[in-house]
Amino acid sequence: MPSVVSVRAFRHAARETVSGLPREFWWLWTSTLVNRLGAFVATFMALYLTLDRGYSASYAGLVAALHGLGGVVSSLGGGVMADRLGRRPTMLVAQTATALSVAALGFVHHPLAIAGVAFLVGMASNASRPAVQAMMADIVRPEDRVRAFSLNYWAINLGFAISSMGAGFIAEFSYLAGFLIEAGMTLACAIVVFLKLPESRPEQPGGGGKGGEGGKGAPEEAVGLGTVLRDRRFMGVVGLSFLVAFIFQQGAIGLPVAMGAAGFTPADYGMAIAVNGVLIVALQIPVTRFIQHRDPGRLLVVSSVLAGYGFGLTAFAGSVGVFALTVCVWTLAEIVNAPTQTGLVVRLSPVHGRGRYQGMYTLSWAVASLVAPLMSGVVIDRYGAEWLWGLCAVVGTAAGAGYAVLMRRLPAEEPVTGPAAAHTGEPATEPATERAGEGPAAAPADVATA
Repeated sequence: MPSVVSVRAFRHAARETVSGLPREFWWLWTSTLVNRLGAFVATFMALYLTLDRGYSASYAGLVAALHGLGGVVSSLGGGVMADRLGRRPTMLVAQTATALSVAALGFVHHPLAIAGVAFLVGMASNASRPAVQAMMADIVRPEDRVRAFSLNYWAINLGFAISSMGAGFIAEFSYLAGFLIEAGMTLACAIVVFLKLPESRPEQPGGGGKGGEGGKGAPEEAVGLGTVLRDRRFMGVVGLSFLVAFIFQQGAIGLPVAMGAAGFTPADYGMAIAVNGVLIVALQIPVTRFIQHRDPGRLLVVSSVLAGYGFGLTAFAGSVGVFALTVCVWTLAEIVNAPTQTGLVVRLSPVHGRGRYQGMYTLSWAVASLVAPLMSGVVIDRYGAEWLWGLCAVVGTAAGAGYAVLMRRLPAEEPVTGPAAAHTGEPATEPATERAGEGPAAAPADVATA
C-alpha cells in the first residue's frame, strides 16, 4: 500500500508541475531539449583539437576562450535583436547561424580558421538565449515563471546528460559526425521555432510608434542599453550573478584541475561530476514545487552561500566519495539559484525591454566563463587549490550578503500582459511603471534606444 500511495503522490506532483503552462511554452521547451540533445562542440572541443588534430593544450585553451568571447559579444546583441526584431526572428537567425557555423567547424583545418569559426559558433549559439528567456517571460504567467524556468533548466541538463554520453561514442567513430549531428539538431530547433512558435513580443504602447499617445508608454518606449546600465538595482543583480557564475564555473574548471593535481584520474572526476547532472534531473522538479512561491531574496541568499561553501568544502576532500558529496551540496544550490535568478531578472525588467535585460544577465555568465579559467589557474598555480576553494566560500558569502541588501523592497510582479493574458482569462493591462524611483521606469524619455 505505501508504494501505491507514493506512486499516486508522485503522479499528482508531476501533474501539478506541468499543468497550466501554455502550449507555446512546451514547444519552446521541446526546442531547448532538442538543442541540448545535440550538444557536442562545447563538450569535446578540447579533445577534438588535442587528440584528433594534434594541437597543443594551449591552443585548445585559446580556442575555448574565443568561443566564450563570441558569447560575450552576442549577449547584448541578441538581447537588442529580441526587443527590436522580435523573439522569433532572433531565434531563427541565431539557430540557423549556429547550425551553419558548427557544420563548418568540422571541415576547417587551418589553426586560424578553426579559431575564427569557433568564435562565430560561440557568438551564434549564445545570441538566442536572451530571446528564449524573453519569450518564456512573455507567454507564461508571473506566478508560473519560476516553475517554467525550472522545467526549462531541467530540459537543458537532461539533454546535456544524454548528449554527453552519446557524444563519447560518436567521438570514437568520427568527430566530424558529431559536428554534423549537432548542426542537424540545431537546425531542427529552428524548424520547430518556425512552424510552432508565434511571435510573443508585447505590442508597444500607442501602437508601437515613437510618439505614443498620452505619454503613458513613453518610459517603456525609451528602454535601451543605457536604461539597463542606469538601473542600479538590476546592475547590482548582474554583478552578483557574475560572482555566483564564477563559483559554479569551478565545477568544470577548478575541480578537474585540482583533482588531477591530487592524483585522481579523469574517470574519478567523471564519477564525481556525474552526480551534478543526476541530481539536477532527479531533484529539479520536486525542489521547484518547494521554492516556487517562496521569497526569491531568501532563496538567492541561501543558494549563494550554499554554493560558496559547497565548493569550499572541497578543500577537505580526500576521496572520490567526499568529492561527490561536495558536488551534492553545490548542485542543490544550483537547482535553487538558476530558476530563481532568471525569474528575478524578468521581475525587474520592463515588458518592452526584456530582451535587453536578459542579454545583460546572459553577459554576466559569459564574462564569468572567460574570467574563471584565467583566475582559477593563477590561484591554483601560485597558492594551491585550497586557496581557490577558500575564495569560493568568500565569494559566496559576499554574493549572499549582496542579495540580502538588494532584495529589500523588491518590486511586485507586473500585471499579466500580452500573450500570457490569453491563458489567464484576464484582460491585458499595461505594466506598472512605479519602481520606487529606481530602474527603467525612472529613466528619462529621451534615452537612446540602443
